[in-house]
Amino acid sequence: MTWLDLPPADADRAVTDWVAERGEPAYRARQILPYLWQRPVASWTDATDLPRRVGAALEDTAPLPRPVRVTSQHSRDGTLKFLWRFGDGALVESVLIPERRRRTLCISSQAGCAFDCAFCATGRMGFGRHLAPWEIAAQVRELVRDPGVGRPTNVVFMGMGEPLHNWDAVDIALSLLNDPRALGIGARQITVSTVGLVPGLEALARRPEQFGVAWSLHSPFSDRRRELMPVERKYPIPRVVEALRAFPRRVTFEYVMIAGFNDRPDDARELARLAHDLRAHVNLLPLHPGGAGGLVPTAPTALAAFADALRAAGVNVTVRRSRGLDIAAACGQLRTAVHDADRVVPEQDRDVEQQVRIGPDHDPADA
Repeated sequence: MTWLDLPPADADRAVTDWVAERGEPAYRARQILPYLWQRPVASWTDATDLPRRVGAALEDTAPLPRPVRVTSQHSRDGTLKFLWRFGDGALVESVLIPERRRRTLCISSQAGCAFDCAFCATGRMGFGRHLAPWEIAAQVRELVRDPGVGRPTNVVFMGMGEPLHNWDAVDIALSLLNDPRALGIGARQITVSTVGLVPGLEALARRPEQFGVAWSLHSPFSDRRRELMPVERKYPIPRVVEALRAFPRRVTFEYVMIAGFNDRPDDARELARLAHDLRAHVNLLPLHPGGAGGLVPTAPTALAAFADALRAAGVNVTVRRSRGLDIAAACGQLRTAVHDADRVVPEQDRDVEQQVRIGPDHDPADA
């Protein structure tokens, strides 16, 4: 196991033990530890304040694994998309969305996804594998290392995969992202998005930090939601609602608008009822044209009317707009577009998960 896979307290002990076993002075551990996350290096040979013999020994016994940046794309609107390859060939994406002073990085927790949501490009890939804790957090670490990109202010688990399906790794990754001994991003600036896996929600609620939670809802009625999201059969809306009551912070509902399916007056009324029940904020997302066979996006005027109906019912609502469309910034598109390690080909599928709010007041990580 790499030290990058360890929660900060465990990494501290592992480094301290390594230093002691080698007969090095105790202060050497304080020199080594910041290079894991606080001032991350590509390899121990870059840690110039360490003696060469120590750097060489670290390279031998505790190397620092890194993903390869296969490609990156820069949108006209400032969105940056990255495709990473890990040692076994697994490909995942992350997307950096700059807006005013906020720089939100959308990260992946799995290669592919097992949950087959009807509107999701990643779901159509199927499930590849879980990411290890270091592979999740490395999507941030690599950008911190790059002076041309830099540290994000916010992190959202809205990339490839279902975070709570990979809870053991995400649990550690949350510590790596948040702990001041690691990347030091505030808990209120980190949001976990989920289709609603109840055991994972219960585990996340037991953590003391106030991480944000976004629930991919997309219909307030169980029968309709099942048509979009097979997970509804195992974890129906009432069970998820009960699990979400344990969170002290306001929950966000993610709701993609599909014409004639979930944008009717009865949908607005039931969605408002659920939102009031949990004091939730609702993010309305326009479905990308061509994003899923047979699904049609709600027209802008109808979407605005739906939002107005929710506001009239006293619900906090944000209508989000797509970002990075010119670089296929929706999660799953760039990975799908990679034909092999050296050739990228166009991919027309559209996914709804990589969108961003309109208006200055709300972001999932501020809920």
